[in-house]
Amino acid sequence: MVHDAAGCARFEAAMCLLGKPWTGLIFAALERGALRFGALRDAVGEIGDRMLSVRLRELEQRGLVTRRVIGGPPVGVEYELTAAGRGFRDVADAIRKWGAMILRAGEESPGAAARSRRSG
Repeated sequence: MVHDAAGCARFEAAMCLLGKPWTGLIFAALERGALRFGALRDAVGEIGDRMLSVRLRELEQRGLVTRRVIGGPPVGVEYELTAAGRGFRDVADAIRKWGAMILRAGEESPGAAARSRRSG
């Protein structure tokens, strides 16, 4: 097998982004469409305002999220996935499929019955 340096760099870039806390949940929340900051925070869950701001700024700098100021009163800010950000949907579908496989494998493993008896 030939080493694909460009492929490795692309994989590493994606994993560095997805490996950060909250990033996947932010993408998932924005898949439904543009959201104002407060609605996005509520959709993500336990994230604090500061952490959400940091993550959104990173995603905006990478060209995955757009930030739009909405004139008021009151003035608001809305966030939306770019075309590149919407590409996360395929990744999320693949991760969900793999996650189901991992869960099934754990249930079918020889130690699963013993774990089940201990926890039940």
